[in-house]
Amino acid sequence: MTKIPRATYRLQFHAGFTFDDAAALADYLEELGVSHLYCSPYLQAARGSSHGYDVVDPGKVNEELGGLEGHRRLCRALHDHGLGQILDAVPNHMAITGPENAWWWDVLENGPSSLYADYFDVDWDPPEDRLGNKILLPILGDRYGRCVERGDIQLRHENGRLFIRYYDHWLPVAPRSLADILDRAAERCGSDDLAFIADSFRHLPLPTATDRESTHRRHRNKEVIQSQFFRLLEESPEASSVVRSIIDEVNNSPDLLDDLLEEQNYRLAFWRTASQDLGYRRFFDINTLVALRIEEEKVFADTHRLILRWIQDGSLDGLRIDHPDGLRNPEQYLLRLRGAAPDAWIVVEKILDPDESLPSSWPVEGTTGYDFLNRVGGLFINPGGETPLTEFFAEFTGEETDYRIVVREKKHQVMRELLAGDVNRLTELLIQCCEHRRRYRDYTRYELNVALREIVACFPVYRTYIRPELRQLREEDRSIVTQAVEAAKAFQPELDPELFDFVASILLLELEGESETEFIVRFQQVTAPVMAKGVEDTAFYCFNRLISLNEVGGNPARFGLSIEEFHHAMHSAAELSPYSMLATSSHDTKRSEDVRARLALLSEIPGEWSDAVLRWAAHNETYRWEGVPDRNAEYLLYQTLVGAWPIETERVLMFADKAAREAKTYTSWTRPDPSYEETLLGFVQSVLEDREFVSDLEEFIAPLIEPGRVNSMSQTLIKLTAPGVPDFYQGTELWNLDLVDPDNRRPVDFELRRKLMAEITKLPVDEIMARMDEGVPKLWLIHRALGLRRLHPEIFTSGDYQPLLAYGEKAEHVIAFSRSERVVTVAPRLILTLAGDWGNTRLELVHGSWRNVLTGDRLEGGKVAIHGLLKSFPVALLWKES
Repeated sequence: MTKIPRATYRLQFHAGFTFDDAAALADYLEELGVSHLYCSPYLQAARGSSHGYDVVDPGKVNEELGGLEGHRRLCRALHDHGLGQILDAVPNHMAITGPENAWWWDVLENGPSSLYADYFDVDWDPPEDRLGNKILLPILGDRYGRCVERGDIQLRHENGRLFIRYYDHWLPVAPRSLADILDRAAERCGSDDLAFIADSFRHLPLPTATDRESTHRRHRNKEVIQSQFFRLLEESPEASSVVRSIIDEVNNSPDLLDDLLEEQNYRLAFWRTASQDLGYRRFFDINTLVALRIEEEKVFADTHRLILRWIQDGSLDGLRIDHPDGLRNPEQYLLRLRGAAPDAWIVVEKILDPDESLPSSWPVEGTTGYDFLNRVGGLFINPGGETPLTEFFAEFTGEETDYRIVVREKKHQVMRELLAGDVNRLTELLIQCCEHRRRYRDYTRYELNVALREIVACFPVYRTYIRPELRQLREEDRSIVTQAVEAAKAFQPELDPELFDFVASILLLELEGESETEFIVRFQQVTAPVMAKGVEDTAFYCFNRLISLNEVGGNPARFGLSIEEFHHAMHSAAELSPYSMLATSSHDTKRSEDVRARLALLSEIPGEWSDAVLRWAAHNETYRWEGVPDRNAEYLLYQTLVGAWPIETERVLMFADKAAREAKTYTSWTRPDPSYEETLLGFVQSVLEDREFVSDLEEFIAPLIEPGRVNSMSQTLIKLTAPGVPDFYQGTELWNLDLVDPDNRRPVDFELRRKLMAEITKLPVDEIMARMDEGVPKLWLIHRALGLRRLHPEIFTSGDYQPLLAYGEKAEHVIAFSRSERVVTVAPRLILTLAGDWGNTRLELVHGSWRNVLTGDRLEGGKVAIHGLLKSFPVALLWKES
């Protein structure tokens, strides 16, 4: 039977925070009241990984975190304190940074004949003949020919083995390519042994021989031959010396080196070629993360063996599945996972549009909570602020205010600059679909490419879940495809509309064929990264109307959420996904929950905010240089300072640089403009050193601090009591004003939290409130609410959800609901326009005796004044005692 967590606490592991560090927190987490530690990925990752998503060996525990023994110590500590464990699992990709990934190393060494060639999503037969049976490796800092001629690329003999080296990159040498080198060495020193080894390498099966017998024979023989070769070099100083001299000759001759490199199973290339020609599917646009073919049963088994063993022995209770939208067939994967772990609590990192639902056929408990994050955050946005903030955004920045137009433009941009190779491969599949149909074969590659780009740009969600192998099409998918195709026609009127209809007919399973099946699968794997890169990593840094809305899984075009809409969503959650995760901050969020809670207040004071920005811009005009920063970047900076103040200058500089590159307007990760960035950061530095500006900024922020904290406590209480499993990101049990990573992965002061935890159990509520600046009320709220969940878990895991509607003159300022008529949540919203006056606003409780878990106050049911409920603590959590 699945063990549903009471609450989870997310920790980020890295070399500076190990298993032993986490184990030392077990007593603190138990006292806080969570039931499960929720761990970032900790299988063996690339050296120095700060996040763990770049796994290189799924069969090992990360040595930098403490290895297998450290992991055992962690599991024992959790068990001793009655805590379970959830692990973040990464099925979509692996890192390919070097020989640490033995599977990928074998593929580079042996090409299509590698034992692991079908573990990775590699196109061995691309449209370009020059890349046939080769993997393009875009790792060079300059054009290939220049790197060869400069001697940047070298053949090296290290530790008895031969490698290709390019600075920090080490690559294997194809065994057959050594034959000519060893022939020359054998002739020069008269070594029959070397000559025999050269012939043996030459007669290995070709790397294109992929039948089972040839693959097995090649692998067996090359291992034996290489052992003989390396033993000879150890035992014969003369042979070793001659081989080294030949290596020097190759390295000193661009022609010889080029000949050797041409014989490899990979093709070294300038890093910019990755956006156009890359022959393997990546995680988004990260060249060092290669996609796995997890749909293959043996790949699933080999990548999940360790994880499933931990689930079976009780070390793990559940999994968080990273990026299922990247998989060829997410449902097939999840069904296989559920079959292997029938009792595990499984949630998926699925980004849902506000109108989108998780596929009901997926055998999971729910999502990682980004849908909840945006819904609860929307409660604190004043809809009356939409028009003035939109008008001011347009006036001050001159930017487009129609979010849909921005999204379409940015998706086109990332398809041009980052993901062109993915779209080009999809175009090739569409060409194949056209080729054997006379009605469509005359469409040019250009027309097909333009049509595809437009459909993808108009796609309203991350992806569809069409199953061509089963001829399975959900009505939701039909609607999504139809909507995107019709929108694409409108944007490309010069193209034949029948071309768009043809693409739609393939996606809607009206046409059958091998090419059509592959096209559908690949199309669905393209729309997701285009959405992620175009929206979250581009548009969210450009559409800066109100940045608290620009959050992972969010839609900034939707300016807040009504109480009725929230209640409807939570009622559905209680019925359909009562065990889903509820998040408010994570390692993925652009801004922490407390930053967003404060920024939401700007929607309540658009006039004061606009006046302040105009005043600041005028004051800081002297620091701008030739229009840098542009007004949009400046507007983003002011919102960031308001949300995260007080903040160290270094953190602001880091954020400003990242935001500018993500926006991709004047600089980017792939085409950085050092001059622009230097000017931008100079502006930021100067602004933060200006005492007059900082004084004005602090004067503006001062009246927002307490209301922002109340917003934060409201959303925290809602998370703690709404249908689902509340999650707490490391450090957020106190006030936390972090920005996007790497800012949100900074060290957490757990000693302070442990100290405060020990103190709060002895303090009355008035002293708790007196320590607001320390974050004690938020910690108290979490501790008390989780204590209630610990005592009555059934109410929160299976209890129903009922809205409680307040009435009176300020009814729109309170959200309240009950769980099984035993627990009632009361949380204020729109604090600034409330102005501290509840007037005659009341809430009607079921008759009986109630106790406020947060204050100890007792009250009788019936009509209860909101003012009385919230007089000593900003929110109320009521327990029906009788």
